Amino acid sequence: MKDHTIIVTGGGSGLGRAICLGLADAGAQVAVIEIDKAGADAVVAEITQKGGKAFAVIGDITTRASAKALVDEVATAAGRIHGLCNCAGVYPRKPILDISDADWDFSFSVNVRGLYDVSVAAIAHMQQAGGGRIVNIASIDALKAHPKNAHYAAMKAAVVSLTKSMALAVAPDNILINGVAPAGIATEKAKAAGFLPELAAQTALGRAAEPEDVADVVVFLLSEKNRYMVGETVAISGGYFIA
Repeated sequence: MKDHTIIVTGGGSGLGRAICLGLADAGAQVAVIEIDKAGADAVVAEITQKGGKAFAVIGDITTRASAKALVDEVATAAGRIHGLCNCAGVYPRKPILDISDADWDFSFSVNVRGLYDVSVAAIAHMQQAGGGRIVNIASIDALKAHPKNAHYAAMKAAVVSLTKSMALAVAPDNILINGVAPAGIATEKAKAAGFLPELAAQTALGRAAEPEDVADVVVFLLSEKNRYMVGETVAISGGYFIA
């Protein structure tokens, strides 16, 4: 991925951070789009201290205008956008009867519309440049119901569907769009939430994923080694469906 510029939204912590580090290790220049400046700056510093290339672009993806402005800023700084990982997301957990209109609107604005708006902006640049790769972070919750995060699961199911539709639309432009659907990931936030042991017990491997377990798959899908996967959403679940 030398001389490639890859955008990672939500790259300032957790899985996003691991994806940024994995991309930098593969030789890419990483553009970290984040609303959290401190988190983005920390990841950029971590990459550059190891000899990699990265820069932060700070802003909000929840309106089409702001999402386009962030992507355009990356294109201006880098000259070309080779790939995009839509990792920015929120993970609300509420019983299904307690989900408010505000909960629905906020989750949708980040997890679906923000992903879509960033993708549309990036696709325009990729079409002009002759191709690219996009990876959307979905979730195993899109594929298996859970009573405490129905709106999150619905949003991630929408991501799976969007991945297929967008992939079909732009595959002729040599833009390969895929998704990944992780199960529980051992990020600091997930550890603090306390649900990982229960989920890990339902996997064949008996553990939650480390962020790098997912990041390595994302890096492959964003690389030119991925030549024939398009419109797929890959479950990275430790055997959640076979356990």
